[in-house]
Amino acid sequence: MNPSNALVSVIVPIMNAEPYLEQCLDSIEKQTYRNLEIILLNDGSTDNSLSIMQAHAARDSRIAVIDKQNQGYGATCNRGMDEAHGEWISVVEPDDWIEASMYADMLAFAADIEEAGTPLDIVKTPYWRIWMPDTPEQRKLNCSYKKRVNPPRQPFAITDAAHLLTHHPSIWSAIYRASFLKDRGIRFKEIPGAGWADNPFLVETLCQTDRIGYFDTPYYCYREETPEKSAAFAHKNTLLPLERWNDMMDVLERLGVTDKRILRAHNSRGFTYLSGIIEEVDLSHEEVREAAISMFERMDSDLVFSDNEVSPGCKRLFAELRGIPCPPINKLAYAKGLVSQGLYNLGINGFSHTLYNVTTYLKKRSARTGGK
Repeated sequence: MNPSNALVSVIVPIMNAEPYLEQCLDSIEKQTYRNLEIILLNDGSTDNSLSIMQAHAARDSRIAVIDKQNQGYGATCNRGMDEAHGEWISVVEPDDWIEASMYADMLAFAADIEEAGTPLDIVKTPYWRIWMPDTPEQRKLNCSYKKRVNPPRQPFAITDAAHLLTHHPSIWSAIYRASFLKDRGIRFKEIPGAGWADNPFLVETLCQTDRIGYFDTPYYCYREETPEKSAAFAHKNTLLPLERWNDMMDVLERLGVTDKRILRAHNSRGFTYLSGIIEEVDLSHEEVREAAISMFERMDSDLVFSDNEVSPGCKRLFAELRGIPCPPINKLAYAKGLVSQGLYNLGINGFSHTLYNVTTYLKKRSARTGGK
């Protein structure tokens, strides 16, 4: 089938999304690419989400509504994949929205690549960050890998763009060939609630094909959590990020991944997740400390100490919790990396947001490394 005529199955897992659902569904229905199968899955909502879904289904014959008991994000996405008939699978979260040409441009890109004779399994793009959503400060910002993914060829394997594995999973700023997911047995981990089930799905997909296509145009608008909501999440679900990091490591080990670029990227995610936790919950908390030690024991110490993108404080914390000596640290190399990061932020999101990032970093630097 010509990729530009392919059926795209859009899976929307919905649980109490009433405030945002109209915007989300409108954005899908108004896609310039019309050959869509829109699968709305009500995951036991107790608000008016189901009524909104049914009203949209009554107006658009492409929409199917599945009303089911609450099982969580992962199980709901799996049900959506089971029900899908499309050649391509897309996931859209119900509090986000997508720009009108997203599927048309993704499929046109796939068609251009496939003219050379190599079918794609994944089409990946950056996304828009909706920062401080629904507040007077709301801004639309570039994500942290915009302009940074430059594979030497198209299509490519993730070893040529391992940088993608250090950032937000953003599984929804992509489409996936349905036969690829089926042939590889790729499913979402079925975790209660939202559960960050996108984390293991990220490595399951990107690490099982050498047919990834990437183009650097954002379409997906991701409504970020405010700092207050993020802090509340850290206190309520303290260990969840490290649990998902371990799930991702399980996937990498099962797939036999040994490439240093991928493992360094995964290490980086682990430090990011731990830093986010200990900003809010002190490392002296026994369960946090034990979980950190358990994660660090799964990291190759040589890869950690030789990585100039891991901060000196994180390296010292790693050595302390592993009970091993910390070798001399090249602070200059890390400082150069910070300057480079600052210039990158300035280029993609402007002065005011870069200043905000620098101020926030300096304010939280000590807390993010346990005072190391």
